[in-house]
Amino acid sequence: MEERILVCLSSSPSNGKIIRTAAQMAEAFNGTLTALFVETPLAGKMGKEDQERLKGNIKLAKQSGAEIETVYGDDISFQIAEFARLSGITRIVIGRSAAKKKGVFAGTSLVEKLIDHAPEMEIYIIPDSQMGPEVIRKWNRLAQKNAFSFKAAVKSAGILFAATAVGWLFEKLKLTDANIITVYILGVLLISIVTEGWFYSFSSTIASVLIFNFLFTAPRFTLRAYDRSYPFTFAVMFLAALITGSLASRLKQHAGQAARDAYRLKVLLDTNQLLQQAKGKTEILEGAAQQIVKLLKRETVIYDVKDGKLEHPLRRVPQGEEDITIEDEACEEQAAAWALENNRHAGTGTDHFKQAKRQYLAIRVNSTVYGVVGIMIQKQPLDAFENSVLLSILGECALALENDKNVREKEEAAILAKNEQLRANLLRTISHDLRTPLTSISGNANNLLYNESCLDAQMRRQIYGDIYDDSMWLIDLVENLLSVTRIEEGRMQIRQSAELVDEVIKEALKHTGQSRTGRTIKVEEEDELILAKMDARLIVQVLINLIGNAVKYTPQGTDITVRVKKEKAENAERSQVIISVCDLGNGIPDDRKERVFDMFYTGSDQVADSRRSLGLGLGLCRSIINAHGGKIWISDNIPHGAVVTFTLPAEEVALNE
Repeated sequence: MEERILVCLSSSPSNGKIIRTAAQMAEAFNGTLTALFVETPLAGKMGKEDQERLKGNIKLAKQSGAEIETVYGDDISFQIAEFARLSGITRIVIGRSAAKKKGVFAGTSLVEKLIDHAPEMEIYIIPDSQMGPEVIRKWNRLAQKNAFSFKAAVKSAGILFAATAVGWLFEKLKLTDANIITVYILGVLLISIVTEGWFYSFSSTIASVLIFNFLFTAPRFTLRAYDRSYPFTFAVMFLAALITGSLASRLKQHAGQAARDAYRLKVLLDTNQLLQQAKGKTEILEGAAQQIVKLLKRETVIYDVKDGKLEHPLRRVPQGEEDITIEDEACEEQAAAWALENNRHAGTGTDHFKQAKRQYLAIRVNSTVYGVVGIMIQKQPLDAFENSVLLSILGECALALENDKNVREKEEAAILAKNEQLRANLLRTISHDLRTPLTSISGNANNLLYNESCLDAQMRRQIYGDIYDDSMWLIDLVENLLSVTRIEEGRMQIRQSAELVDEVIKEALKHTGQSRTGRTIKVEEEDELILAKMDARLIVQVLINLIGNAVKYTPQGTDITVRVKKEKAENAERSQVIISVCDLGNGIPDDRKERVFDMFYTGSDQVADSRRSLGLGLGLCRSIINAHGGKIWISDNIPHGAVVTFTLPAEEVALNE
């Protein structure tokens, strides 16, 4: 079983010795090391010297390979024991003062309590001769916390005065002394709630007993009491008020700590959900900055990393606060760059660029740095819990950025694979399908070259026509290939102008004359003066492709119809021109109506001349129509056949009289 060593963190000067001992033990047992800090309600009142020492001990633990953990509670020994039990800790390393307990009423030490809470755990106690001064510092902090406050004294006096007034009213109503005592106990409870520390609750307890004795016991207005039971009454009243006040004060501290912890954990959970929903690096970094500001209430900057260099920082300031001007921004940027390059903390509170106003941390996953965050520190260092939650947020941010990077790489790989597949399909199709027209051209040319004298005029004319048809097929193919290349590279330029649709259709029909042998093409227009906004050259190519497809896939002797009409588009202010090419062929199955617009999709239909299409025509048509802001689709022709329809923006006819 793997050994898991737990060392306890504190602000004690000798805590470093304990951490090093635990690290040596973990290395000797070939186990893992965990450093645990128990944050109590008094941790927030820690002095600057103790805060710096605690940060130094945490840093030493990190350098020793320890995983830093933080728990919260008032009973330190219980929290250590519970964490050890839940985390599978096998050995605990803790320090103990060399000073011996003195007096009958000396309290139980932390180590003894820990042994009681975890009797089955192996506990290694390191003698700590410097714990004595630490106890003195704790008492000093406690005394500082309970220092005199005029505002708190006024609140306490006001509550005691109100309790006395209510007691006087109870006496006039002939109520018993027990009711008056209850009022004073309630007053002490209220004082414990509205003031900080135990000083005011303790002093108000004594004051309550004295006021009750002075005003409500015989002889009045003296501190003497004739009734022999009154000393016991005073003692019980004092203890009840003292215990009630102490419990209220402690409950208030715990409630405040619980509220802070709940808020911080809510921020952490919100961050997780926010980053999961964010799309792209910018949204992820903005979400992380927003949550860090919400957690710490400090100015935050986040640098994105691109090609190993810092981008322009994203800065966020807490709501209601003014932006802080930093004179030496160059130093801040150098600190951030150092954190990026070395994958370590930099700036204030660290050993590098101490003069910086912010502390810079890398947003990283293992050795990969995805960004750098800067937190405004100045004279208010982060406490242990804030630092722990901050690191969790940065970890969530780094994972989100890594996932975003992986998604983008997968998309790029998919696009690359698709392009490679398209190229492979193109080369394979060209190598197989261009052979037929080239063989036909070369064969017919050879026949004319060597057998011309043996051929009559009609045969020669037929051979010339075949050569022309095959050549035009190759020219159309090359034009489509060039257009596809321009679209893929983003070099297709659309020069739109108002054009007569009738003229564009006539131009397209001129280029399909030789290929439509045996088929009649009819044009049906609602009006000969229909104008559309288009690039005439490209729309002619669209019509050539559509009419060419209709000719290829329909039997001879059938009609092909080109219909043109103008109508108002749905949910649009301007009209549109609708152009349809209808044939009487076999039609297109519903499951292939969308796929036929994909590049290199050819389906399974064979045309009469055995030339298989490269699948470029309809894909090119869709690209051109989309570039014009129109739409293209396929529907069924009744009773049989297919209708390819596309739309173009309409232009109004301007008549100058």
